[in-house]
Amino acid sequence: MKTIQAYRFALDLTPAQERDVLAHAGAARVAHNWALARVKAVMNQRAAERTYGVPDDQLTEPVSWSLPALRRAWNAAKQDAAPWWRDCSKEAFNTGLDALARALKNWSDSRCDQRAGRPVGFPRFKSRRRSAPSVRFTTGAIRVEPDRKHVVLPRLGRLKLHECARKLARRIDNGTARITSATVRRDSGRWHVAFCVEVERANQGPVRPGGVVGVDVGIKHLAVLSTGELVDNPRHLNRAQAQLRALGRALSRKTGPDRRIGRRPSNRWQRTSARLGRAHARVANLRRDGLHKLTTRLTREYGTVVVEDLHVAGMLRNRRLARHIADAGFAEFRRQLTYKTEWNGGRLIVADRWHPSSKTCSGCGAVKTKLALSERTYTCQACGLILDRDHNAALNLAALAAEYDTAGSGPVAGRGANRKTPFAGPVAVKRQPGTATAGQTGTVPPQGGTTNHVLARAH
Repeated sequence: MKTIQAYRFALDLTPAQERDVLAHAGAARVAHNWALARVKAVMNQRAAERTYGVPDDQLTEPVSWSLPALRRAWNAAKQDAAPWWRDCSKEAFNTGLDALARALKNWSDSRCDQRAGRPVGFPRFKSRRRSAPSVRFTTGAIRVEPDRKHVVLPRLGRLKLHECARKLARRIDNGTARITSATVRRDSGRWHVAFCVEVERANQGPVRPGGVVGVDVGIKHLAVLSTGELVDNPRHLNRAQAQLRALGRALSRKTGPDRRIGRRPSNRWQRTSARLGRAHARVANLRRDGLHKLTTRLTREYGTVVVEDLHVAGMLRNRRLARHIADAGFAEFRRQLTYKTEWNGGRLIVADRWHPSSKTCSGCGAVKTKLALSERTYTCQACGLILDRDHNAALNLAALAAEYDTAGSGPVAGRGANRKTPFAGPVAVKRQPGTATAGQTGTVPPQGGTTNHVLARAH
């Protein structure tokens, strides 16, 4: 199975190499800003001509936003726009133009309702101080040295790695991997190189192909499995709050930048800002490492993993829980499970967003009308089952795998499903006038048919 995989390594650059990389990143930023200014000038000119009543067929010729068109325009004007263009690789300028072409396409598709998700704004100019410097190489000499401690990139030459690249080197030596591009980027004061690799992965299956596990993510425990295992939430951000607050207060006492008066930041402000950035980067790295270890273990052991379709963006609107939810990384957990189940020959089942996994009794199937978030123990009034709330939800998620197999293919309940809470069995309901014919008696199917608030009024 061929997949696209990234290998990211930290770099140990000399001062001269760091200046060369910064020069290439600056060339990418210059090309991006030049092309964006050209596109905006033409758009503003056409908008002004329309206000003057100029017919559409007589407006200024529009500018193409495709990468080949932007590259042709840059090659024609680079001698005047950047007389020093020979000092940098052509891939540096292509990096900025490609980023602009993608951004303009995303903005255009978002305006025409051809792109899902949140609306995408118009691209903005890149700043030397605010944007993260990066450059991408797609052609030329890109390889890992035999000592596995150095990499070679076009025009930058031989760069030393901070860690060993044996995992990537082994695949390349065996002929099961091919490097397609390399991106050098600075994050939180440290330079990294990320290789985009086309990998031929061996067909492998999980240890328990028929095993099913339901995973209920939360804050008290990062994950509660249907097997009864509780995965502790490390709360990396919460543990680092004391250090982050101290650094934030120290930063506020330094002389920072002020664009209104053109004030440059002091050296102490820059050093403290770098320390704060490294502290945040450490929290992000610890969180990412823990999620990778957990998702890898689940996908390698179980053939079927069942999770919920959580509305994380809506959950973050709760100001009391937003920081804890963001620290847990629910969205990243779901993203890693998606591609790792495919890599390991398993499958991922995503329950519908409105599936009442917490309200349903895993023993008899009875559904509660309401279940407060403060109720951490599930008590069933029908069968008397007393169980941890999260464990009960994980068991209900694991039971959805049987429904998935019965349906044949596709999700158990796809996106766009209604918000009706299912009931364990038929319930006779006498509807009141205004909801149906007066005196009419109906049967509510097990998968719903009437919302909870309507049933409450009917009773």
